[in-house]
Amino acid sequence: MNKENNETVQDTVQAEHAEEMKETAPETVENSEAAEASSAPQSEQEPAADSEATETAGNNAAQEEIERLQNELSETQQRALRAQADFDNFRRRTQKEKEELAKYASSKLIQELLPVIDNFERALQASGDNPEFESFSKGVNMIFRQMEQILAAEGLTAMNSVGQPFNPEFHQAIMQVESDEHEEGIVVEEVQKGYMLKDKVLRPAMVKVSM
Repeated sequence: MNKENNETVQDTVQAEHAEEMKETAPETVENSEAAEASSAPQSEQEPAADSEATETAGNNAAQEEIERLQNELSETQQRALRAQADFDNFRRRTQKEKEELAKYASSKLIQELLPVIDNFERALQASGDNPEFESFSKGVNMIFRQMEQILAAEGLTAMNSVGQPFNPEFHQAIMQVESDEHEEGIVVEEVQKGYMLKDKVLRPAMVKVSM
């Protein structure tokens, strides 16, 4: 009888102990899972930080490369603009030289003809003082006027220097003379005519200037 009672008590104690083990087992499992959960993010955070640092470094490198390429592009554009400006200046200068060459192409020939014109004028002046050469003078005068017209068509014009203020760009003073008629620095006599070829001095006038 007593033996049966003891076995009944033991069975009861074992059942209670088993029940307690069941109640505490979920807590142990939950604690284990919580520990794993708390440790997992820490291990995952390290690769994430490395990835972010790598991405930042890559962005910085890309930005530096963009800035370098932009600087190279700017320098290339500046060189291209300078080259274009140099070419435009060269083209304008060449065009101007061509225009001047065409404009004054006959200047050398005309300059060589100026002494001939001088001699014509002297011959006309000398023959005009002698009535015996009147018909000869008319013929020479006709030739001279014809030559003047041809040269005038090329842009040759004689300067009018007498009575003008002395200008070293147009006049070559050979002497100074006293003059009651003109104030100081005025051309009083033209020894040799000066000529302009269009807007360029072909030969300055040889003059006497008042003092």
